[in-house]
Amino acid sequence: MQRRERTRHLIELGGLVQKAGLVDLADDDRATIYGALLELVGKAKSEAGGDTLALWKRRGRRAFDAEEAGRETGE
Repeated sequence: MQRRERTRHLIELGGLVQKAGLVDLADDDRATIYGALLELVGKAKSEAGGDTLALWKRRGRRAFDAEEAGRETGE
């Protein structure tokens, strides 16, 4: 059961990478995508990391909310 939950979680995370546009932006190059993600982790671990994470969370929440609103209105 744990393996199935972990697999689902990883698929959902991959979907977020796709939804954010990173796959298309990087021309589906896994080294580029991995490098970009490593860059994000480095930024989040910097001195301003707490602010950075809070900003990302707000942006992500707004995007999810806008997507949900679009579904409700049929867009």
